[in-house]
Amino acid sequence: MQRPVRLLLTGGGTGGHLFPAIATAEAMCKRLPGSVVLFVGTKRKMDKTSLEQYGFATKSIHSKGLKGKNILSLVQGIAILPVSILEAMIHIIRFKPDLVLGVGGYVTGPVVLAAKLLGKKTIIHEQNSIPGLANRKLGSLVTKICLSLPGSEKFFAKDKIVLTGNPVRQAILELSREENHKAENKQTTLLVLGGSLGAHRVNELVVEACASPELKGLKVIHQTGSKDVEMVKAAYKKNNIEATVQAFFTDMAAIYKEADCLVSRAGATTLAELSVLGKPAILIPYPYAADNHQEKNAEYYGQGGGAVLCIEKELTAEKLTEHLIALLNNKESMRQMAKAMKASAFPDATEKIVDECLQCLNQ
Repeated sequence: MQRPVRLLLTGGGTGGHLFPAIATAEAMCKRLPGSVVLFVGTKRKMDKTSLEQYGFATKSIHSKGLKGKNILSLVQGIAILPVSILEAMIHIIRFKPDLVLGVGGYVTGPVVLAAKLLGKKTIIHEQNSIPGLANRKLGSLVTKICLSLPGSEKFFAKDKIVLTGNPVRQAILELSREENHKAENKQTTLLVLGGSLGAHRVNELVVEACASPELKGLKVIHQTGSKDVEMVKAAYKKNNIEATVQAFFTDMAAIYKEADCLVSRAGATTLAELSVLGKPAILIPYPYAADNHQEKNAEYYGQGGGAVLCIEKELTAEKLTEHLIALLNNKESMRQMAKAMKASAFPDATEKIVDECLQCLNQ
């Protein structure tokens, strides 16, 4: 039996990066009781808060993104890299990890590089169809590269890649194992997830579309982001639409349980959760995501038949209304989309990544 391991995880900047890391950490500790996990991330409050609520130790380094920045920000980002690497090396020397796993985001670069310089075994996990800058650069250095979606293989050496899928939180997995997420006699419920960035246009489109008389009786659960809560609440109230509106929801399993279908951005983690649960969706990719990776993410699920892909610049409230009516008024079509969405899932992604970590340690 393998001894407990010391696992250092790095990444973050968005919840999308952190939640798969948390899922992997929980699975490792369950597989090998007594294992110790340390997260090294950014100084963003969101990162630290998200991690501490799960009981994991955290450290941070000074780090700045490089991709898509203006000249001044780019110079600042490059100038701070030596400091980032040195800080990462200090954390690694003190923690003495057996393995370092990077899950994406700019902070991954200096931490995984520092680990490589110190002779540590390293793995990266790429969540999106188009890899981020940090993971692309690290691909030639690390031992193994875990991929979430087909199509991203071309960015890395074939002998290093393994298709694992994207880990989802334990509560979501447990919900996916329930035979019926929701009682049949409950009213149809639409869940709207705008994401932490770029939610405003999605919010505008949805509240206008839901005002259609043909969608009367629809219940809406709407995560708006921090800026649009009052605007969205007022719009639903004006149109007598039953709606639960919050900036963010913390218990996503409970929210997903109520939802029949979604309107959502196309972040990798959200899509992994929707596919595991078999939730049909209308996807509106965030148009300013790096390398337009959200559109590529959405294409995978759209081509599989589980989602409808809408390009934001081409989408009007009238077109969104048409999509919603076509989806919500055809129960058989919704069932087929749900089945297709579930067929696109990787429910054992977390265990596969843990397997790869342990295999890497035993090499």
